[in-house]
Amino acid sequence: MKITKVETIWIDEFWQMCWVRVHTDSGEIGLGETWYLPRSVAAVVHEIFGPTLIGRDPMDREGIWDELFKLTGIFTYSGAELRALSAIDIALWDVVGQALGEPIYNLLGGKSRDKIRIYNTIGSYGDWQDNEFEQRDPVGFLQSLIDDGITAVKAYYMAPYAAESGGNFVSAKQIKEGLAPLAKQRKALGGQIEIAHDGGGQWALAPAIRITKAMDEYDLMWQEEMIHPVNVETHLKLAGETTAPICAAERLMTRFEFREYIERGAAEIVMPDLIWTGGITETKKIATMADTYQTPIAPHDWTGPVNVFACAHISMNCPNVMIQETNRAYYRGWYDRFIEPNIVIKDGYLLAPEGPGLGTRLRADVFDRSDVHVEETTEAAVWGPVGFIDPGQKVSHFFAPDVP
Repeated sequence: MKITKVETIWIDEFWQMCWVRVHTDSGEIGLGETWYLPRSVAAVVHEIFGPTLIGRDPMDREGIWDELFKLTGIFTYSGAELRALSAIDIALWDVVGQALGEPIYNLLGGKSRDKIRIYNTIGSYGDWQDNEFEQRDPVGFLQSLIDDGITAVKAYYMAPYAAESGGNFVSAKQIKEGLAPLAKQRKALGGQIEIAHDGGGQWALAPAIRITKAMDEYDLMWQEEMIHPVNVETHLKLAGETTAPICAAERLMTRFEFREYIERGAAEIVMPDLIWTGGITETKKIATMADTYQTPIAPHDWTGPVNVFACAHISMNCPNVMIQETNRAYYRGWYDRFIEPNIVIKDGYLLAPEGPGLGTRLRADVFDRSDVHVEETTEAAVWGPVGFIDPGQKVSHFFAPDVP
């Protein structure tokens, strides 16, 4: 089995999403995904990674990951390079699962569970305007989740207040205003639903401490990214000031950045994002490292449909997965327009995918859209310190006829 073609696909409607497909000479088509600046990701794929992959055996995932990671490490590994590698890695796992007739979680060592509890991150799309619903009726919104069997949620109560001071100050009045919906929710619903808070990495340490201490009375599931994860010492200081566990962080890339946060206990709950931090291969290693320190993981998801499938395989396999993020407005609003089948969520749990590989694929009509952009690499080349050693590397571009 050899790789014959590497594709990137992105669409104007969801302009931040990029899919990668890896084709083999035996007919398998593996699907991967990443999120953010798809043209930058596509450039990395077709300028460096794609030509390097042509002719390779996708079974050699570990060696391929290491080689691609070191290629981009010449410049910087964290950015479009790592997002591209993440998507390629997921696609390679999908190829191998299809070739062996096994779901990815079996290739990872089998299942630790058949389903994983989910929490809902608030989003909006089409008929599912959960952002507006929460603002209009914070208690009713949480009750709608409970009625769906969902017993955990993540919210952004203080997000509107960070911009005014650049995250450097928060007033007592702002805290009272920001937490008013949370106070109503707890008073009306008590402990029927777990609530996590996400600070979006927007705050300096002093206001982050002030906010988290004010929120302690509401018994939160965790405090996530109140400060940007660039200094493990500040995370430790924050953890010492609040009773809620500190969750970190989708902004940490690869096991190399997670290592100190896990070892020092600055990340009491570890949140890797598969489509940013290195794909399934790297996330499995991060999970194992966290497990060594008796630390649970909660895979991050607020993006596209392939990520949820990849997360599902990690969540079924890794013993220390705590809970899985999902977005009701997305999986009910638009995922099934692009993949088949969709994820299955029942009574507040994400069920194990069925079928070989990821268990899903892009719908054929995605390629009929007027806003689709498809680019492919079909010829091999070897990247050296000053560029491609083989100048015959060729990239073909295919776009929908009416897209400029």
